[in-house]
Amino acid sequence: MTTRSLICTTLGHVDHGKSSILDKIRGSAIVKSEAGAITQAIGASIIPLSIIRKICGQSLDALNMKLTIPGLLFIDTPGHAAFTNLRKRGGNLADIAILVIDINEGLMPQTVESIEILKTYKTPFVIAANKIDKVSGWKSSPGPVLENIKKQTPQVLQLLETKIYGLVGKLAELGFESERFDRIEDYTKQIAIIPTSAITGEGISEILMVLTGLAQKFLQTCLNCEISGPAKGTILEVKEAKGLGKCLDVIIYDGTLKKNDTVVIGSLDKPIVAKIRGLFEPAPLAEMRDKKSKFVSIPQAVAATGVRISAPGIDEVLSGMPIRAATPETIEKIKQEIQKEVDEVVVATDEEGIVIKADTLGSLEALAKLLREKGITIKKASIGDISKKDIADAEANFEKDPLMCIILGFNAKDNSGICNDRVKIFSSDIIYKLIEDFELWQIQAKKTIEQGQIDLLIRPAKIEIMKGYVFRQSNPAVVGADIIAGVIKSGTPLMNKNGKEITEIKSMQHEQESVDKAEKGKQVAVALTHVTVGRQINEGDILYSSIPEEHFKKFKELKQYLSKEEIAILKEIAEIKRKDNPVWGV
Repeated sequence: MTTRSLICTTLGHVDHGKSSILDKIRGSAIVKSEAGAITQAIGASIIPLSIIRKICGQSLDALNMKLTIPGLLFIDTPGHAAFTNLRKRGGNLADIAILVIDINEGLMPQTVESIEILKTYKTPFVIAANKIDKVSGWKSSPGPVLENIKKQTPQVLQLLETKIYGLVGKLAELGFESERFDRIEDYTKQIAIIPTSAITGEGISEILMVLTGLAQKFLQTCLNCEISGPAKGTILEVKEAKGLGKCLDVIIYDGTLKKNDTVVIGSLDKPIVAKIRGLFEPAPLAEMRDKKSKFVSIPQAVAATGVRISAPGIDEVLSGMPIRAATPETIEKIKQEIQKEVDEVVVATDEEGIVIKADTLGSLEALAKLLREKGITIKKASIGDISKKDIADAEANFEKDPLMCIILGFNAKDNSGICNDRVKIFSSDIIYKLIEDFELWQIQAKKTIEQGQIDLLIRPAKIEIMKGYVFRQSNPAVVGADIIAGVIKSGTPLMNKNGKEITEIKSMQHEQESVDKAEKGKQVAVALTHVTVGRQINEGDILYSSIPEEHFKKFKELKQYLSKEEIAILKEIAEIKRKDNPVWGV
């Protein structure tokens, strides 16, 4: 059994310095090393312990422990892929993460989302409180960041402390205890905050020191791997490579993968068996993200590392799936193990709910979890871009609940080619924004629907038949009406103060023009059916809208759309109705 490198990645809000931190770590390693001491692999940078020692200097000695980890493997991967990939041990690819926060901006929405994902996958992390060089009055200088902090003016020190404890407070609200790394009493209970600058390099050596110390002390068991055994890994990306066709970028975290090995790869349908045609890594000093970079063929890849695989029959492979090397004797057993692993994290669905799509199974799992925490049901969850079938599945909700005719796409495009007015599609590469946009739309859409419903109900109203304004006594009676409260419409039934429904508004006029409705403060001429002035009604009478009991119950659900005055009239109407029926509207 051998201890492998610690797999580490960065995450955080846009423009807070994730890539810059990694670039500075790699740059520091290259400067401190002889040629070739830092290895660029597929989507990863391997920094050996010898280079970490040179960068950290005597600060590593302060850990007072025997260091046995071979180094750090930093993953370059977009978004949250490193946390939402399948991995039986802990459910994620990374062993530890650096959460990068702009110390001047503090926690932003995507930072909170990142923390939720770290919490979901139980991934330990440290915080790089980045951009200290942008703190007002800060003066950068070479050397340990704690020494630089001591050199600042009292005003700058106070400002820095305020910003750090602002982070501490916000993290506490999210359920995490944290402190500046040199003040931590118990690393198992507190998150380390390391002031850094990706521009000047301040705090970079301290990040490496803390990561190394945490790995050595708390992650030793999970870093044990069998280098001589069959390879185990995770698909980082699936991409087209010039001259090779469809290729897989893979992180190998256990064992050794060799050219011509047979591998079993997880799939949503059933495991895929393929034979490795070629293993590749970037040429020395090549920037692996550059499409013009050349790759060189290698005979084998040893954990922990990244490698590009060329193999036939991998067209259906998805990012985030497990990959295992197998022999003819072990293929069936490994296929069963991998299928079980995939089944354990396939997203469960409900009988009713929205449709969700994502680029990887892990991303889908993370999106589903956050939606369920908000009480949102999911009818269909699948990987890939949005299709015609997804549109049809979402539209099927229309009759039951128009607000469920929804498709949420995380890193998923609409390739359906359909414009369907009934189906609302939300797409984003940021989970929090996707859910936030959906919730805001849902609130507005619900309000629009409910306001439409309320317009179909007989509204609460109170009117007075004006004295001296009887224009016709009957067939129909036409009188002047003063709207005391509420809204009346043509067709509104009216009752007297005893609760007896006696008439209905046939039509209305305001200033000699026909109107369909009139609200409080207006005086209108109303034509009333089935009544005669002097018999059923008289000048000065107070009449109320006669609200059916089912309308009254609906108003109780939609009372937020009624004015305080309408609510008061509604109560008056209920009191009148309950004289004959004590449980009316209850």
